Amino acid sequence: MKRMTNNYVRANRIFLLLLLPAVFFYSCNLIEGSKIPVVFDTDANNEVDDQHALAYLLFNGDHFDVEGVTVNATSAPTGYSDESDVSDHYEEAKRVMQLCGELYGKIPLLTGADGSYEEIKDKIGLPSFDGHEAVDFIIEQAMKERSQKLVLLPVGKLTNIALALRKEPAIADRIRIVWLGSNYPDPGEHNQDWDIESMNFILDVDVPFEMVTVRSGQPSGTAAVMVSKAQIMHRMPGKGPEISVSVTGRNGGEFNNFGDYSANLFETYGMWGNPPGRALFDLAAVAIVKNGAWAEHKEIPAPVYVNGNWVERPNNPRKIIVWEWFDVYGIINDFFVTMDDYELVKVD
Repeated sequence: MKRMTNNYVRANRIFLLLLLPAVFFYSCNLIEGSKIPVVFDTDANNEVDDQHALAYLLFNGDHFDVEGVTVNATSAPTGYSDESDVSDHYEEAKRVMQLCGELYGKIPLLTGADGSYEEIKDKIGLPSFDGHEAVDFIIEQAMKERSQKLVLLPVGKLTNIALALRKEPAIADRIRIVWLGSNYPDPGEHNQDWDIESMNFILDVDVPFEMVTVRSGQPSGTAAVMVSKAQIMHRMPGKGPEISVSVTGRNGGEFNNFGDYSANLFETYGMWGNPPGRALFDLAAVAIVKNGAWAEHKEIPAPVYVNGNWVERPNNPRKIIVWEWFDVYGIINDFFVTMDDYELVKVD
């Protein structure tokens, strides 16, 4: 009997040790029941996932304090002109914030970098460099006294974040960066390739940095967090608070709630797969900040990206976190449940 009891205790200890990392990432920001402070950094006009990630964040007011939204510029949506500057991304983020309970003007929305890190980095001493509004806002928010780290949640290129770290290195101890990007350990990926230098800069800074992998075509990345067009068209129309003044969508049309706009985005944007749908990459990044048990993660020595390939640095004392193998059902189900029973983030 004693041997059986010892084996039972030993098994439970092993289970708890295996469970501990997920519990840590789920609870590391939930100090004394407090909400997670977030600055969301987005190229909102790029696809259809940014809009859903932002809405999901804004409708999770019981979990998040959204301190602000910053934008940057990558490419225009597929099927649109390749000419897309940062103002297009600002306008799309504005639409979503308006449609999510008229939060535009109540939560700060700041214009960030149009250009790249290399183009801007030597100009950050100037009063009005490219992206200064977002960069200075990030620094201001990071330097505020809090009971926990500010989560910077970039779901586009890393330009704004890298510039903020370069301009004020002291923020490194006060932030946690959770980035949707890279196909690590494979090359390529949109957010990464749009500004590789900003990523490499952050990989060499001693700052908490987590890569939420994309891995297109593979089951282990956020590319697997798919939602079908049929699901959206069935579940989303009419969802979210009804606003008093209609908003003109990216593709035209007038909308008074986010759910109708969601359906319009899926109706007009290119789909893939069978059944046809899209990956909600960016939404998965928000989800794992909300609940770290919705993916697996591992700590690795920070690599560097050189000439189109990852170069491992096994002796590098600087470590980062890589997120993979996402709970597709858990994340997508929570998205729809949130849309059905949302709680808007609080505003001052």
